[in-house]
Amino acid sequence: MRIYEYAAMTEEERRVVLRRSTATIFSRENLDGIQAIYDEVRRDGDAALVRLLQQFDDVTISPEEIRVSPEEIAEAARSVSVPVREAIAASIDAVRRYNERLLQGTSWLAEMAPGVVLGEKCTPIDRVGLYVPCGKGSFPSVLVMIATPALVAGVREIAVVVPPIRGRKTVDSAVLAVADQLGLNEIYRSSGAAGIAALALGTSTIRRVRKIAGPGSPPITAAQLLAQVEGVEMAVLASSSESLILADDSADPRILAADFLNEAEHGHDSAALLVTPSRELVEAVRREVEVQLAALPEWRRAFAQSATTRYGGAIIVRDLDEGIAFANEYAPEHMQVATRDPLFVLSKLENAGEILLGQNTPMSAANFAIGVPATLPTGGFAKVSSGVTAHSFLKRSSVAYLNREALAGMANTVIALAEHEGFPQHAASIRLRGLGR
Repeated sequence: MRIYEYAAMTEEERRVVLRRSTATIFSRENLDGIQAIYDEVRRDGDAALVRLLQQFDDVTISPEEIRVSPEEIAEAARSVSVPVREAIAASIDAVRRYNERLLQGTSWLAEMAPGVVLGEKCTPIDRVGLYVPCGKGSFPSVLVMIATPALVAGVREIAVVVPPIRGRKTVDSAVLAVADQLGLNEIYRSSGAAGIAALALGTSTIRRVRKIAGPGSPPITAAQLLAQVEGVEMAVLASSSESLILADDSADPRILAADFLNEAEHGHDSAALLVTPSRELVEAVRREVEVQLAALPEWRRAFAQSATTRYGGAIIVRDLDEGIAFANEYAPEHMQVATRDPLFVLSKLENAGEILLGQNTPMSAANFAIGVPATLPTGGFAKVSSGVTAHSFLKRSSVAYLNREALAGMANTVIALAEHEGFPQHAASIRLRGLGR
């Protein structure tokens, strides 16, 4: 666990912590490699998907096996243990209820002035693509978190890409169990970046979508970025996991250490930060981290050690205000507030994918059970974007209605601006109605 004195951090240390692994996404090498995959899928379609799956995942399939059959989905769902099936159902229910609440009042009409009725109509995107990772484990929660909001929004067609288990044709059974519970039947096995390219470009088997959502490694994120060149929107830049916990000396160090390591076990390129003005708390957490690290499986321990030293660690600030300022600059994906008065801190926070208040609201609960989004902006993009919810799958149309009196009241405004900007027909459209000067 690396420990920094915030006031003494060098410019290079600040740069590394603030940028985390995001720079990898935009590296020329990464983007060029993904562009080559796009070019191959554009040229060869399904044949490219088959070839790239063999190359990257050591899986041999025919083009007819790209789409997962209904029988395979049903069989996989039956094979999942009862506790996991029940957990999936509970998670879906929580996510559905949260997103249904989000949509209340999204479409509206109101008389803003006499004869002026304005509003907004929200309608779902017709067809979207979702990506579920597989490389570091089984992630049914990802499909819950991105597919449930899409269904709540009313999306009619949902295409899901998931890499099969390396060296096998099999798609993770728990992910297919989620698909079964949600009624999704358009599931494709593909190497990740190639599958995203197929969603963006279309092939004989995979029809093109207009928006893609789903977290992943820097290459997966780069593939979604390049999809935008093809006219396909990217829901959110959600790459390597990251977290920031802002704590004071009221926090329980044992619980704090557990939550500190939560996102750290995701991968070597993850980032876990503890920000606090309490040096004593940092020392207590450091001791607890050593104990809890020892209990992790070796490969997860290696991830966590990297995430708490390479891009993460503990940062000792002068006071809570400085810690809040740093959190706003960092704009974390996951943020937990472990202070005496978390509501006060909440009032000062501006940039975070999620804000979890108190030590009874751990990131693990948010990832699986609370219902709030867990596919969140990383790399500082929480400054400009939000997590994947039902809003991510809606488009908005502004609505307006004027009666003649209302139009007459704004006629001179329209004419003056139309003439100033050199649009005579704009002005004529008002005058031919017998309105304006």
